Amino acid sequence: MEPKGKKILVADDEKDILEIISYNLVAEGYEVITAKDGNEALDLAKKIHPDLIILDIMMPYKTGIEVCQILRGNQDYNNILIIILTALSDESSHIKGLESGADDYVTKPISPKVLISRVNALFRRIAKEEGKSLSIGNLVIDPVKFMVAVNGHDVVLAKKEFELLYLLASKPGRVFLRNEILNQVWGQEVIVGDRTIDVHIRKIRQKLNLDCITTVKGVGYKFNL
Repeated sequence: MEPKGKKILVADDEKDILEIISYNLVAEGYEVITAKDGNEALDLAKKIHPDLIILDIMMPYKTGIEVCQILRGNQDYNNILIIILTALSDESSHIKGLESGADDYVTKPISPKVLISRVNALFRRIAKEEGKSLSIGNLVIDPVKFMVAVNGHDVVLAKKEFELLYLLASKPGRVFLRNEILNQVWGQEVIVGDRTIDVHIRKIRQKLNLDCITTVKGVGYKFNL
């Protein structure tokens, strides 16, 4: 199989899990770097700037959530995709992972086939598009530079937050159905619930500090500014 040219950092304090994930990603054609704790994961992320990071939540020194929050708080690393690994029954961790800026989550025990499928789907959906910059009132959204500015000040959005905002703002006033948003932002191959959209909408509103996204009860969302 031809290498995909993508670099993936895998961080987990369980050696067996690191080996299983690494083996399957390499077999799929990815370049893999591993970290055994949160500090090492953060250092490597800043040093090598991987295309994607797979973060276990429960790690020594820094949790996966903390690593994700630190990276998402820095514009230099905001375009790195992040997948959080969580326990199957720990729903609160799923929500915390998304709220911290993760693009997706995969539950443990890990199915290598499922993980590879989610990784491939993420890369397919975020393939860079030469989209046009949007300028609406005091808001500017540039998909080429992956930049959002309000009143001339940069605002850092997570990948999915950016994609969701760009989708809604691309057609002001139009109501986007929830299923339509899920399919266009997350894709049909990834199963996420309505709660996922709500979490991302709330984060966008908080970060922009603008009354620009309206909830259409029982239907979806629309952009108005």
